[in-house]
Amino acid sequence: MNTEALKAEAVTAEPVTGAGFDPAFIPGITAPATPLAKQEEPETETPDASAEPSEPAEPEATETTGAAEGDEDETAAPADGPVFEAADRRARIVADHKGVRLSLDEEACEFGWPEIAAVESESSRFGKRYTITVHTPDRRWYPIEIEATSRSRFKEWDEQLDAVLDAYFEDGD
Repeated sequence: MNTEALKAEAVTAEPVTGAGFDPAFIPGITAPATPLAKQEEPETETPDASAEPSEPAEPEATETTGAAEGDEDETAAPADGPVFEAADRRARIVADHKGVRLSLDEEACEFGWPEIAAVESESSRFGKRYTITVHTPDRRWYPIEIEATSRSRFKEWDEQLDAVLDAYFEDGD
């Protein structure tokens, strides 16, 4: 028998990522968990690789501070426009000239107005839950529930949200 023909080659496959691997993965909100720390450690051991990350780190820091300053300038200019903001002890939604931002506990996501197909609001028939759902063009939706201090807040929130949508959201009509 030929023993060389029976030897198997090592299979190199990509690790499983996304929802199949990490049950906490939510597309669009969280990035899939990858073992990047293991991959980066051998690269930083070489002298050339250790010199490269230190050089780009400085421009990145200045870019992020520049972006932060630019964000402040943008918020200062259209501050006269309508803003919708609702929050409870866990959840928060903000809708303004930039788009819609949802956050629940430590997780957050942001949708610019071009990324939004529809924004839907709904109040519970009983109780004090106000639900806002952001729909995207690729048929995904992102709901968030806010617990109001009283049911009278629903009407106020609906009016504020309508004002923001009228001002910034453009229908495809």
